[in-house]
Amino acid sequence: MASAAVARRGRRSSRRRSRGVLRRPIVVTVSALTTIALFVGYCIGDITDVIPGPLTLAAVSVPVYGDPEQAKTAGTIVGDLDLTKTIDSEAAAKLVNSLLTAEGVGSDTSVIITDAQGNVAAEHEAGTPREPASTMKTLTALAASSTLDMSSTLDTQTFLSQNADGTNVLTIKGNGDMLLSAGTNDPEHTNGRAGLGSLAQSTAAALAQRGITAVRLHYDDTLFGTVRLPDALVDAGYTMYATPVSSMAIDGGRQYTADTPAPADPDDSPGYPELSQNTAVDVVSTFVRLLGEQGITVEGEPSAGTAPDGLSPIASVSSATLAEIMAYTLRHSDNTLAEEFGRLTALAAGQENSPKGATAAVRAALNQLGIDTTGLTMADCSGLSDGSSLTVRTLVAVQQHNLKAGSGAAAAEGLSVSGLTGTASNRYTDDDAAGLLRVKTGSLGTVTSMAGNVSRTNGGALAFAVVVNNPDDMTAARAAIDAFITALVKL
Repeated sequence: MASAAVARRGRRSSRRRSRGVLRRPIVVTVSALTTIALFVGYCIGDITDVIPGPLTLAAVSVPVYGDPEQAKTAGTIVGDLDLTKTIDSEAAAKLVNSLLTAEGVGSDTSVIITDAQGNVAAEHEAGTPREPASTMKTLTALAASSTLDMSSTLDTQTFLSQNADGTNVLTIKGNGDMLLSAGTNDPEHTNGRAGLGSLAQSTAAALAQRGITAVRLHYDDTLFGTVRLPDALVDAGYTMYATPVSSMAIDGGRQYTADTPAPADPDDSPGYPELSQNTAVDVVSTFVRLLGEQGITVEGEPSAGTAPDGLSPIASVSSATLAEIMAYTLRHSDNTLAEEFGRLTALAAGQENSPKGATAAVRAALNQLGIDTTGLTMADCSGLSDGSSLTVRTLVAVQQHNLKAGSGAAAAEGLSVSGLTGTASNRYTDDDAAGLLRVKTGSLGTVTSMAGNVSRTNGGALAFAVVVNNPDDMTAARAAIDAFITALVKL
């Protein structure tokens, strides 16, 4: 009896399994047909515009463009430069003599004029080392432009990591952009091309994707090591003219006030506002505020540290190119940025990460280019410090190199153009010379100097350098240099 019952239950179970096996293909088929029907229905609805979607039977307007006009051939703006055109040595000597005998110049003066090939047309005490002031920047500019990738940028980045206790840590790392703005990225200007506001927005968005609303904040300002200023500038009180090089700064550290307001154009640099001496800390303070505006709470006080190894940044903003920053440096005779270019050159060349390493790297780069550095003493890379000296032969060799195409071009592109831009915009005495003089000026308490290159009205080009130390009358000496360089265009 029991075994008969078991047999009956086995037969019933087998029949149920058989029915289940038969039903599965039917269910799959019905499901597939239903899905196809729904898809076809959606497509019909989309095509007939009953349901929104990419498909339609409605006519689509096709833009019609007129035939292009025939292109016009450009006219000649500037003819080819004749680098072989010589200079009348007698006329050049008379011009040098007129400078040396001008009122206020004094006797502590060196001057040289060469043609585009480097041949000396006239000179006076060209081998005597003298204090150059900011014409020293032309050496740094050529060395840096010949060493660095001038198309590269300096990126300011944020990284996310966790402490052992699970605390979220955000690290902001600077890579040398000392022209950050507190706002959003500005593609139209060099100063402020990268904005902390944009970095905060991107960082907050990346944190929100991870569900993070609170972080500890670290900042990495280790790029330039511990020695940030040349020895001669430490405790020198030049806080209107230089600030220690830093991995990050807002507007070069300028602290505008009611007496020295910020310019409408961020690429202008009027006056000499006080410069912050703690630029990285200023950046961090501003960044904390900007993160807060984006809904991110920074817990505790930010602390110095280093960015974690092996992680990719969660957000980043990029400076203007190094070429653009170099032009800004020369145009405004920015001492801090000149020192920074020296440091970047040292890092690229494997020199010591210090002010001494920077000057060594500049000298080495110039020597490699064949620039005569006899008599060169660099107390810094900007010419601001006491103790620097060089000869006008070195200065003019740099300018003669600037007449060549190729490596180091950025060193010439930022020179001040008389009548147009930079510190020499009004340093000429005849409107016929406007636009033909591309120069770098130098001014200290006992120094007025200038070096540059000139497009000659009779064709060809020339290079020149003049350094006056201890003039009898500074104002008169500057005026004499202005008259001298104006007359150069007619040689």
